[in-house]
Amino acid sequence: MRRFAALMLGAAAFCGTVAAAPGQAIALTKEPCGFYKTGSDAYYRHCTNNGSNVVIKVKVAWAPDYERCVGPGRTWLGSASRIQGAYYVGRTC
Repeated sequence: MRRFAALMLGAAAFCGTVAAAPGQAIALTKEPCGFYKTGSDAYYRHCTNNGSNVVIKVKVAWAPDYERCVGPGRTWLGSASRIQGAYYVGRTC
């Protein structure tokens, strides 16, 4: 029985979810906290457990950098070829 449970847990993780309780599932994510790029897009993911909004500095190629207020979760910043990076500046908004 333990082998079966371990096999099912492995299969669930491979598919992207793990059963938390009957009728509930927890999504697994490959998105990191902070700035990251995909093949075509740039994102900032604010990971928080208190629902706060934070100010980030966005570094832009061939244009002025700017600050932006972002909430919890993933925020699209623009094209991966245009956005060079983003980081938390140390204050909330």
